[in-house]
Amino acid sequence: MRDISISVYFARAVLRNAVAAGLDPAALLRQARISPRLLREENARISAERFADLQVGTMIAMEDEALGFVSRRMPLGCWSMMCHAVIGCDSLGQALARYCRFYQLFEFGVHPHLIVEGEQARIRVVLVESDRIPDPYMIELLLFNAHRFASWLIQEHLPLQVVNLAYGPATEASEYRAVFLGNPVEFEQAHSELVFSSSLLERRVSQTEHSLRHFLRHPVLIMLTQTYAQSSWTARVREAVHQNLVDMPELGDVAAMLDIHPQTLRRRLSAEGTTFKEVKSQVRRDTALHFLGKQGLSIEEIALRAGFSESSAFIRAFKGWTGVTPYTYRKGL
Repeated sequence: MRDISISVYFARAVLRNAVAAGLDPAALLRQARISPRLLREENARISAERFADLQVGTMIAMEDEALGFVSRRMPLGCWSMMCHAVIGCDSLGQALARYCRFYQLFEFGVHPHLIVEGEQARIRVVLVESDRIPDPYMIELLLFNAHRFASWLIQEHLPLQVVNLAYGPATEASEYRAVFLGNPVEFEQAHSELVFSSSLLERRVSQTEHSLRHFLRHPVLIMLTQTYAQSSWTARVREAVHQNLVDMPELGDVAAMLDIHPQTLRRRLSAEGTTFKEVKSQVRRDTALHFLGKQGLSIEEIALRAGFSESSAFIRAFKGWTGVTPYTYRKGL
């Protein structure tokens, strides 16, 4: 598992239909130990644990796994039944075909379709009711679930060629890339879909009925935080920094750990759309958010665990990340 954080944009999206369902968004936030004031901060971030609790708590309160985004309520238990329908499949292709077929049984206005064309496979969101344009977050949720569930089934992050979205970004494009594990995201496309190599459909499903029981205890959190062996340089650097945060390695140190020339590492990170400084800052930020959710640790201790030798520098950095001080953030938990 890894410590990650989620943009406040996605928390706002989870709550978008709460008022219409007769619910109090502030109460749902407090139930998930998230300060309501955070949602007013444009740059605020929320730990994966808190976000997962918010999404699940809102689904339960609304009695709708689709969070009010589709034409009919998606009853609680749909996800669990889909998992049981899929878990006996031998290959990823068989599993994804069954995953899509399961959700096509319901008249929700949007359906996932598995399309295989030569060397490319796609999980495409197809609109069933052309007069009702789905909220972008419903599409993002559907594609996110398909990608992360597929990754869990084969115990590796399913590499994507591109994520196409048929609309423009509602927040920073980098946030979408993070949600889809750094894979390319293109906007204003003809369809909303995941595009990947059709050869991956032959991957064997390695999960079982036994492992499914553990997964279903908190699937949202597991899909958000589960890590597998990754080949990307960003993932390797992130892990190297995370393992050595107290000593806070520099680019040269990490390059030596990875047995690569610093300039080569810099170029490879750039090719993946990031820099060493950005990775280091993200690891520090996500580590801080993770530990602020734990009881019994002082701000000084959290600063040290996040790689800061002085609390004052940590407080300044944290305010730059979230818009609030660590004291204010913790008070809202």
